[in-house]
Amino acid sequence: MSTTLHHLSIPTPTTPLTVLLDGDTVVASGFGMPEQLLARMDDHATRAPAPTDHPVGTALRAWLAGDGAALDAVDVRQPGTSFQQEVWAALRAIPAGRTRTYGEVAAAVGRPGASRAVGSACARNRLAPFVPCHRVLPATGATGAYAWGADVKRWLLDTEAALST
Repeated sequence: MSTTLHHLSIPTPTTPLTVLLDGDTVVASGFGMPEQLLARMDDHATRAPAPTDHPVGTALRAWLAGDGAALDAVDVRQPGTSFQQEVWAALRAIPAGRTRTYGEVAAAVGRPGASRAVGSACARNRLAPFVPCHRVLPATGATGAYAWGADVKRWLLDTEAALST
């Protein structure tokens, strides 16, 4: 089934943050161009620009201006298993400026010892930063991997850490 998704891109200090929307619901987002996001999606969709005053754009600009909670109320949707949905919900509950380990997220969803499965759910997340997988770190405290690159993850963590000081 083909659908039209609207897109918007917001500049960030690292690379543009691009969002694909189905109405007011974010269905894909990340640090790159719309073609990169469409390539990560399972379905085939065409795209069209979103209005410049779209509410998600307003939320993104507030988030970039320092409102760490601005993305929390944005409606998101992505396909996944029930476990992945639980993990993604747990990620959205991590406040901006805070981090959790993969093990802590596994325990939060009632699956202690499922750190690797949490890592897999993070890797399959196509809603960064609305589903903030960048806030999940290895138990060693290292930054860890990130689909959009280590520089973007470090920028996100540093920016959000500054919000909580």
